[in-house]
Amino acid sequence: MSNDVSSGATAAPPAHKVADPGPLGLAAFAMTTFALSLWNANVWSPAVNAALALALVYGGAAQVFAGMWEFARRNTFGALAFTSYGAFWISFYVLVKFIMPGVKPADAPTVVGVFLLGWTIFTAYMFISTFRLSVILVVVFGLLVVTFVLLTVGNFQSMTGWVKAGGWFGIATAAAAWYASFAGVTNETFGKTVLPTGPLSR
Repeated sequence: MSNDVSSGATAAPPAHKVADPGPLGLAAFAMTTFALSLWNANVWSPAVNAALALALVYGGAAQVFAGMWEFARRNTFGALAFTSYGAFWISFYVLVKFIMPGVKPADAPTVVGVFLLGWTIFTAYMFISTFRLSVILVVVFGLLVVTFVLLTVGNFQSMTGWVKAGGWFGIATAAAAWYASFAGVTNETFGKTVLPTGPLSR
């Protein structure tokens, strides 16, 4: 999710003191999204346990760390995205493990729906910024918006079909994010574009 911009045509590129955290953040997001989406799509019910473990450590902590490193690189988009989605996964863990057990069954759809609605709104406005970054990020965030919309409506209305559809879109989102991570680490390692990401003009 790097969006570094030089200050002018003759300015030297910034000297970064840390490696690009983008591939880490994208990989953490992809793996955790994949595990939870397998459960939402009803492909493999035990996947929710894997998702919870990943949510706390990889999707949560690792993404927050990636976001902090993006702040150091002066990458506003990456910093906001990785830190926020890292916090999303940590708060998801807290919601499932500590909050939902004490919620009345009749109130559960509203609790989960409100939680997801906030993240739908956040993802929707982050999606707008991707049109100045890269095609692959447009794909990742576009799929993620659809995923959150389906999951939000499905949970609010207790519509399992919508939740299942959200799970399938989540799997597609994870695949796109994994590709973005793969491209980021491969292109930097080889020092050239091996896997295209479709940079967009600013």
